Amino acid sequence: MLAAELRLHDVRVLVLEKETEPPSFVRIVGLHSRSLELMAMRGLLERIREHGRQRPAGGFFAAIPAPAPPGLDSAYAYLLGIPQPVIVRLLEDHAVALGAQVRHGCAVAGLAQDSDGVTVELADGERLRSRYLVGCDGGRSTVRKLLGVGFPGEPSRVETLMGEMEVGVPPEEIAAAVTAVRETEHRFWLRPFGAGVYSVVVPAAGVGERGKPPTLEDFRRQLRAIAGTDFGVHSPRWLSRFGDATRLAERYRVGRVLLAGDAAHIHPPIGGQGLNLGVQDAVNLGWKLAAQVRGWAPGTLLDTYQAERQPVAADVLDNTRAQMELLSPEPGPQAVRRLLTELMDFDEVNRHLTEKVTATGVRYDIGEGPDLLGRRLRDIEVKQGHLYGLLHRGRGLLLDRTERLTVGGWSDRVDYLGDPTAALDVPCVLLRPDGHVAWIGDDQQDLDDHLSRWFGRPS
Repeated sequence: MLAAELRLHDVRVLVLEKETEPPSFVRIVGLHSRSLELMAMRGLLERIREHGRQRPAGGFFAAIPAPAPPGLDSAYAYLLGIPQPVIVRLLEDHAVALGAQVRHGCAVAGLAQDSDGVTVELADGERLRSRYLVGCDGGRSTVRKLLGVGFPGEPSRVETLMGEMEVGVPPEEIAAAVTAVRETEHRFWLRPFGAGVYSVVVPAAGVGERGKPPTLEDFRRQLRAIAGTDFGVHSPRWLSRFGDATRLAERYRVGRVLLAGDAAHIHPPIGGQGLNLGVQDAVNLGWKLAAQVRGWAPGTLLDTYQAERQPVAADVLDNTRAQMELLSPEPGPQAVRRLLTELMDFDEVNRHLTEKVTATGVRYDIGEGPDLLGRRLRDIEVKQGHLYGLLHRGRGLLLDRTERLTVGGWSDRVDYLGDPTAALDVPCVLLRPDGHVAWIGDDQQDLDDHLSRWFGRPS
């Protein structure tokens, strides 16, 4: 995703992928509303959606079965489940079509940076030179370790088994057993994924060795211990083990090297926020790093990447910590869970927690102003169709209801739309390439100041 964002601004980019082949297992991942919005902004959503399955935007927080709250502020208020190899392939194809280079089987072994760029050493001894390097290499990030960036947090305390496999009993028998078990054990479920395949989650409870992949027999043993039956599970697609460790990188940038995704933050997978958090990091960083490379970035623009994204990650760590506590079978956490379940009957509470998990409630600290300032703007209707259709090129956009303003010397970086729509209840809005509102007003000089703040000097 980051490579594609950089290519939108004609930045030469090389992706070094350690793996030579896609994973053999077919893990299903979920795209939340905010990530679906970003895909729509780049013209990707339709081709992605045809490979996924939609389900309502409810029951995300600690798996409390609350329905989707009414009036969610998104045109894409649902979860899209999609096989991980498929979304990886679609995003790689997108980046390559834009001109990115991707090299598989290339592991980074060393790096050194100076005032002009970064030298990267690969495991086979080859050296490469670039102006910037971004480590998108996961929770055990080699780049982060080579930088010496601290990764403070809490180690894993609770481990859970997760996998996808076929079952040998009727769906109604599974549903009855799951309903009974989940009255006391919330880290347990079997969810159908079609054609007799189920997603299975069950507490590990000391089964196997930490850090080693579980076996099908591990699943069978735990299912029998907790549900009294192993449901005849067989033919696994993939099996994994995850813990509840939470860690946040102390810095997202050291000179010309940056971190994104799980390299910058890890947390329990409850709520399905990890993939989404990484994609959203990439879209926040992409245009800013491109501006730096292209030479028009204001002096502090690249610093706003950490300033904006680190607090978002910290909030995800907190909400996943809270969710894991609510899954505990202990009496205290269960009492809190029952109370929160009651509170989620209030639409305001349900909406707040849903917006937290889906990231549609994120507001960057851009300065004082209306509540919309710093938030993303939903995909409203405009004269040309839909707003997000105007953001495919990854440029800024001025929506001007007054038709009196202009983007002037910034027209090579910012597009203009006069009289956009009656759905916009403020005079003018300046959108950043990531769809967040950078300015609201109707004064040309004030607009010019904010164009300079986000898009540098006019051409």
